[in-house]
Amino acid sequence: MRRALLWLPLLLFGALFALVGFGLLKPADRTVRSALTDKPLPDFTLPAMLPGKPGVATSDYGKGQPRLLNVFASWCLPCKAEAPQLMRLKAMGVPIDAVAVNDTPAAMRAFLASFGDPYQRIGDDRASKVQIALGSSGVPETFLIDGRGRIVMQHVGDIRADEVDGVVTAWRAAK
Repeated sequence: MRRALLWLPLLLFGALFALVGFGLLKPADRTVRSALTDKPLPDFTLPAMLPGKPGVATSDYGKGQPRLLNVFASWCLPCKAEAPQLMRLKAMGVPIDAVAVNDTPAAMRAFLASFGDPYQRIGDDRASKVQIALGSSGVPETFLIDGRGRIVMQHVGDIRADEVDGVVTAWRAAK
């Protein structure tokens, strides 16, 4: 019996080691989701980021047509990686608006000139108030707003090429 007790610390250490190893191999999902999914879009009005392209407001939604609302920034590397997918969505007929976070008109013009402009509207959210009101924790994030003005889907991170068809399917279902 005493000899078995000598092995107990080693067994406990081994169990602890296995538990930590399992946690490292399969980490928890730390994605921050918006609490507004399946709820109406919060009330906001953002001025235009660029001349000739309107800003974004809650009143632009809920008119029967679903739309994507992309929260992004010109300084965001994943936003640059996402740009071709947004251009593809635009070519497929998906209307996309944007909330530009902590950005400047000059940087935005350069970004759109380099990566394309899939946006019908771009709102200037320099203080990140609308981003926070949406429950967005970073850029890029894309929200699908249904034809009634409700947030029906949140896509955290950049939209990848293999996710475009799923976004289009969700957009068609949101009518």
